[in-house]
Amino acid sequence: QVDLVESGGGLVQAGGSLRLSCAPSGNGFSINRMGWLRQAPGKRRELVASITSGGTTTYADSIKGRSTISMDGAKNTVSLQLNSLQPEDTAVYFCEVDTDDWTQWGQGIQVTVSS
Repeated sequence: QVDLVESGGGLVQAGGSLRLSCAPSGNGFSINRMGWLRQAPGKRRELVASITSGGTTTYADSIKGRSTISMDGAKNTVSLQLNSLQPEDTAVYFCEVDTDDWTQWGQGIQVTVSS
């Protein structure tokens, strides 16, 4: 069992920024893709952004232009820089890690944007 250690959530005012980070515990696996999903109250979980080991990125339309996802392959860490945050970005954000053998999600961290 691999745990994903997430950090960086919190409360921020509209227009502010946050940086989310995630790293799996342990080693001995080859990561194909890392990313972040989010789930707002009463809504379905949705992809926010992802990045492959080759550096290919994908962003949700709602966050495109306001965020940057990056991966440190040496440290197996994925970071998501969120800028110009709006109240509609309020959600629980989940890290996702995909390897050849498994896909794992973190427990989630709260991001709250006040107006």
